[in-house]
Amino acid sequence: MLNEVGIILFLILKIVFLGVAFIFVISGIDEFFIDLCYFFRETYRKLFITRHNKRLTEEQLLAKPEQAIAIMIPCWDESAIIRQMLENTIKTINYSNYVIFIGTYPNDPATQREVNLIREKYGNVERIVTPNDGPTNKADCLNWLYEGILVFEKDNNKEFEIFIMEDSEDIIHPLMLKLCNYVIPKLDMIQIPVHPVPRHWTNFTGNHYLDEFAENHTRDLIVREALTGAVPSAGVGTALSRKTLKTVAAARNHQPFNTNSLTEDYEFGLQLKEFGLKQAFVRQWIWRNKMVKGFFSRTPKQKQVKEFISIREFFPNTLHTAIRQKTRWVMGIALQGWSTMGWHGNLAYRYMLWRDRKTLVTNLANFTGNFLFVFILGLIIYNVLSKEYNLPPLVDDSPWSTALISTCLFFLVWRILMRVLFVVRTYDWFQGLLSIPRLFWANIINFIATTKAIAIYTKLRATGQKAAWDKTDHVYPSEDELRAYRRKLGDLLLDRRFLTIEQLDSALEVKNKSSKRLGEVLIDLGYITEDQLIQALGIQFTVETQDIDPYSTPLELLDMVPFKSAVTYNVYPLAIENDQLIMATNEMLDEKSLRDIEKSVGRYIALRIAAKSDIAFAIRRGYERRFTLKESNFLGKALVEKSEISSEDLSEALRTQRRRYLPLGEILIRQGVLTEETFAKANKEFLEQKEIKRTGEFLLAQKHITPKQLNIALVEQARNCPLLGEVLIEQGVITPENLEHFLSAWETK
Repeated sequence: MLNEVGIILFLILKIVFLGVAFIFVISGIDEFFIDLCYFFRETYRKLFITRHNKRLTEEQLLAKPEQAIAIMIPCWDESAIIRQMLENTIKTINYSNYVIFIGTYPNDPATQREVNLIREKYGNVERIVTPNDGPTNKADCLNWLYEGILVFEKDNNKEFEIFIMEDSEDIIHPLMLKLCNYVIPKLDMIQIPVHPVPRHWTNFTGNHYLDEFAENHTRDLIVREALTGAVPSAGVGTALSRKTLKTVAAARNHQPFNTNSLTEDYEFGLQLKEFGLKQAFVRQWIWRNKMVKGFFSRTPKQKQVKEFISIREFFPNTLHTAIRQKTRWVMGIALQGWSTMGWHGNLAYRYMLWRDRKTLVTNLANFTGNFLFVFILGLIIYNVLSKEYNLPPLVDDSPWSTALISTCLFFLVWRILMRVLFVVRTYDWFQGLLSIPRLFWANIINFIATTKAIAIYTKLRATGQKAAWDKTDHVYPSEDELRAYRRKLGDLLLDRRFLTIEQLDSALEVKNKSSKRLGEVLIDLGYITEDQLIQALGIQFTVETQDIDPYSTPLELLDMVPFKSAVTYNVYPLAIENDQLIMATNEMLDEKSLRDIEKSVGRYIALRIAAKSDIAFAIRRGYERRFTLKESNFLGKALVEKSEISSEDLSEALRTQRRRYLPLGEILIRQGVLTEETFAKANKEFLEQKEIKRTGEFLLAQKHITPKQLNIALVEQARNCPLLGEVLIEQGVITPENLEHFLSAWETK
C-alpha cells in the first residue's frame, strides 16, 4: 500500500515538474524576447537618436514658463504620515504654480485634522471631503478629487493645465513638476519611474521591491511603449494633461477612474490609447557631481552620477503587509483587468495584456520550481549517501530531459543576470548582487499573494460583493532618512567650486575623528567661509538664507520665544508673516524639536538658514535688549542719521561684527578650559536655572572655571567681536578722530 502511494506521489511530482518546466520555457522565451526588444531599442537610440540630439538638461527644465499644476492625493487613514509628506513636498519642490488637493473622508477626522493644520500653514494646500464614509476605494476618492478641483477652479477663476497623481507616502523629486511642465501638453500622459527607497540590506521583504521596480521601470515600460504606444499608470508619478481628464470624464459620466477596480490607475493608463491620446514613459535623469568611494580602495573620489527624476517611497517591509499589497495588485491587474478589459486591441497590445496576466501562472510556477529544485537536490544527495536503497530520479538522463533542464537553467541564469543589470543601473552593484537571493524570497511572497488573490476574487464573484480599498499601511522617512536623498553638502560645495576634492578628503578625515559636522570642520580648517556654507545649506534643504539684525527685532517676538528655548534649540525669531513665526537657525531642526517649539509659541514655524555666528550674536544682543529694556543700535543709527556713515556702511559693519562673534562657551572649549561634554552638561544646568545670569557668571558660580580663566576668555571674545565703532574704523568708513568727536558730542547731548 505504501509503495503504491509512493509511486502515485512520485508520478504526481514528475507531472508537476514537467508542467513547471514547460511554463519556465514559455515564460523564459517571453522574457528573452522583451530583453532583445529593449537592447535593440537602446542600441538604435544610441546610434541614430542620442548621438544627434542632446539630452534634456536641468537648465531647459527650469527655463520653461510654469503652467498651473494640481496634485491629487487620495487619503484614507493617513494621519500618521500625511503632514510630514506635505511638509517635505512643499519644502523641496522646485516649482511655484501648483496646488495640492487632498481627498479625505467624513469618518476620518484624524487625517482631516492633519490636513487642516497644513492648510493653515501653507496657502497652496486644499482639502476635499468625499460625500460618503470611507473606505470606498481609491478610484472613488480620485473621482471626487477631480470634481472638487473643478469646483475650486470655478470659485477661484483658475484653470489647471496639468494633473498629477501621487500617494501620501511619496518622496517627490524636486524637479518632477518642472519635467511634467516641460513635456505636457506635447504629450497627454506621462509616467515617471518609481524607485523604492532601499532599506537595510538584511530586509529582503522591503528590498525585493527595488528589484522588481528596477526591472519594470527600466525595461518593461520602455518596451511596452515602443510596441503598443500605451503605458499603464503606476498611480503615482503620473501626470495628465487637462485634455486627458476632460476627455475621459466626458466619456464616463464624469467619473474618469473605474470604481470597480482595485488598480484603477493601471486600467486608466492602458485605455487612454482608445481616446487617441499620446502617452510616454519618461525616464529622465540629470548629471550630478558626487563623492563616491572606490569599490576596492574605499577612497572617496568625485564622480558624475545619474540622478533620476523619479518618485521614491517606502514599500512594505513585513511579510504580512507585502503579501497584502501584492494580493491587491494581482487581483486588480490580472483578475479584475481580465474581467473588465477583456482581450481587445492589436496583437502587440494583446501580447502585453497576456504578460500582465501570466503572473497568475508564473507566480505559482516559480515557487513550485524552487520547491522542486530543493527536492531534486535532496534526492541526489540521498542517493549519493545511501548505501542500501536508491530512490528513482525525478528527472532521467534522456536527451529531451537534458535539453529541457538545460533550457530552464539557461533562462534562469539569464533572468538573474538581467535583474542584476537593471538593479545596478538604477541603484548600485551592492543592491544588484543582493537581488540574486532576494529573487527567491520574492517568489515566496508572490506565490502566497497570488493564491490569496485568486481566493478573494473567487469569493467576490460568487457573492457579488464590491472590492473595498484594502489600503497598505504606509510609513514615511524620518528627517535623517530624507537627508540621504538630498544632495550631499560636499557635492554642492564642489559644484560651486568653493572646495577642492583634496580639501574635502582632508576635512572628511578630520570629521571622522571628531563629533563636529562637516560644515564646521570646513570652516575651522579655513577651506570655506560661513557665507559659502549657508549658501550651500540653503540649496540642500531648499530653505531661504537670512541675515539677522538683533537690534531691529520687535521685543514682542523675544517675549514669544523664551531665552531658554532660543538657546536650547539654537533659534532666533525674525518676524511674523501670514500668521507664521519666521525663525532663523544654523541647522535644520528635527520634526520633534520643530513641533515642540510650535506648541510652545502657539504658531506654525517657518525656518530660515543663517550663519552660526549670526544666531549666537543675535541671541546674546537681542535678549540683552529685552532684559535691560534697551532699544536698538544707538550708535549706528545716530551715525546714519547725522550722515557720518551710510546705511550700507552700517549694514556691512554689523554683518562683520556678527560674523566675528564667538560664544563664550566655544572660546573656553577652544582654550582647553572645558571639554565639549562638560560644557554641554553645564549649559543644560544653566538653562534650568530660574534666574537668568550671564554664561560666564554661571560657570564661575558653579566652579567650572576660575576668575582668571573667565577674564582671559572675555578678552578673547572682545578681540574677536570688537565694538561697532572699532569695526567702522577697520573698514575705513570713519576715522578715529571723527568717531571720538562724534561720541563726545553724542554723549554730551
